[in-house]
Amino acid sequence: MIVRWGLDALPDVCAEAGVRSPLLVASQRWDSLALPVAPHARWREVPSHRIEEAAADARGGDGILAVGGGSAIDLGKALSAAAELPLVSVPTTYSGAEWTTYYGIRRQDRRMHGGGAGARPAGIVYDAALTLDLPLQTTVGTALNALAHCAEALYAHGHNAAADEEALAGARLVSDWLPRVVESPGDLQARTELLRGACHGGAALAGSMLALAHAMAQAIGGRYGLPHGTLNGICLPPALRFNARFAPDAVRRFGAAVGGDGAARAEELARLGGITRLRELGVPGDDLPELAELAAHRAGNQANPHPATPAEIEQLLRSVW
Repeated sequence: MIVRWGLDALPDVCAEAGVRSPLLVASQRWDSLALPVAPHARWREVPSHRIEEAAADARGGDGILAVGGGSAIDLGKALSAAAELPLVSVPTTYSGAEWTTYYGIRRQDRRMHGGGAGARPAGIVYDAALTLDLPLQTTVGTALNALAHCAEALYAHGHNAAADEEALAGARLVSDWLPRVVESPGDLQARTELLRGACHGGAALAGSMLALAHAMAQAIGGRYGLPHGTLNGICLPPALRFNARFAPDAVRRFGAAVGGDGAARAEELARLGGITRLRELGVPGDDLPELAELAAHRAGNQANPHPATPAEIEQLLRSVW
C-alpha cells in the first residue's frame, strides 16, 4: 500500500498507483475541495447501491479516487471490485476502511444492501486538515472504530506479530489523543496524531482482520442504518470482557496500551461522544435475540478466539442495551 501524508502528495500517489484519470467518489460536502488531480467523472451519491451504473462511469477512466468517510471509501471499494480498477483513498474520518479489500454496500437510508470483496486498494493520502470540522459524534465514533480495529487485531484468528505492532501503536495514539481532540476540535496536531492512530489501526485490521465486537456492530448497523463507529464504541467493551477468558494475554496487552483496563478505557472514551447504550440509538429491545443470531453467523464472530453463541451474544447486547 502506498501511504503519504498531505493532500499535495495525491498526484504522486495516483501516478504510482497507475491512476491518471479517475472516477471521483465524493459527496456534495466536498464540492468545494480543490483536489490536485483532475477526475474524468464524479459520483456524488454516497452511500449508493447503484454499483453497476457507477462502475460503468469508472470504466471510462483508469481508477477510482474516493474522498470521504467509510461510506465513500466502501463505495469506492465496491466500484474498484466491479470495474477491476485500482483505488486511491483520501479518508476524512478515522474509520480505517481504506486499508481493506472488502466492503459493505448501503442504500441512501444507510441500511445494508449487500457487500463483497475484491477491491484493489493501491494508495492512501491522509490529511488531518480534512477532519477539522468533523462533528463530535462522528469524531468519537470513528475513532472508537479505529480502537476496535486495534483491539480485535490482537486476538482475531489471523493475528500476527506485525499486525500486533500496528495495533498497539494505534491503541496508544487513539487513547492518548481522542480526549484532546474532543477538548480542542480545531487542534491540528491533535487531529493529526489521532489520524495516525487510525492509520495504524487500519494497517492492523488489514493484517489480522475482525472479531466479535465488529460482528455485533455490523449486524445492528446493517439492520437499522446506524453509525458503525458509534456501535463499535458500544460493542467493544462487552466483547473485550468476553474475550478476556479466551485470549487473556491479548486483552491484557491492549489494556496496557491504553493505560489500564481496556474495556473500562473503551467505555470512558465512548462516553466522550455521548451515546453509550443501544436503546439511545433506537434499537428495540425485543429485537436483541434476532440481532444476536445474525451476529453469531458473521465472519467476525467466527474469527473470534471463542466464537460466541447466539445466547452469549444476546447477553452481551443486553448488557449495553
